[in-house]
Order: sequence, then structure tokens, then C-alpha cells
Amino acid sequence: MANTKQAAKRAKKSVKQRAANVGMRSKLRTAVKKIQAAVATGEGAGAQSAYQAGTSVIDAMARKGIIHKNKAARHKSRLAARVKALSGNARP
Repeated sequence: MANTKQAAKRAKKSVKQRAANVGMRSKLRTAVKKIQAAVATGEGAGAQSAYQAGTSVIDAMARKGIIHKNKAARHKSRLAARVKALSGNARP
């Protein structure tokens, strides 16, 4: 329990912020899963469009501090490699 008015306010604000962060993290995971599902179907054009839509979500979450920028780069790199492999231009 908070001992001061300031601590009580911070506790209330942190609950609201956590709820917002949970929602954004869910949005990120959904975007990644959509790309992975598009790659799993084997359709190159669909996977490419899903990747383009997903990268903007990944970048937005990194900008907002939901995930670290290096984690965002890692996600994008791995997903790009999988999308590129569908077109047959993957590096060995």
C-alpha cells in the first residue's frame, strides 16, 4: 500500500500504463505471427505484404520502448530472411 499521495498516484498510473503496454505487446506479437503464417503458406507476394505491414508495427513498438531496438532489428532480420527464402534469393 502506498504511504504518500504521490506514491498512490504513481501506483494508479503504473496500472494504466501496464495495461497499455500489454495491449501494444499483443499487437506486436500478432503482427509477427501474421508474417510467420504468411510465410508458412508459401505465397511470396502475401508474405512480402505481411512483412511490410509488420515491420512498421515492430518499428513503432521499438520507438515506444515496448521492445529494445536490437530486438526489433533481430525480429525484422529473421523475418526478412524467411520471406526472401520464398522467392529463392536467399543467401546460403
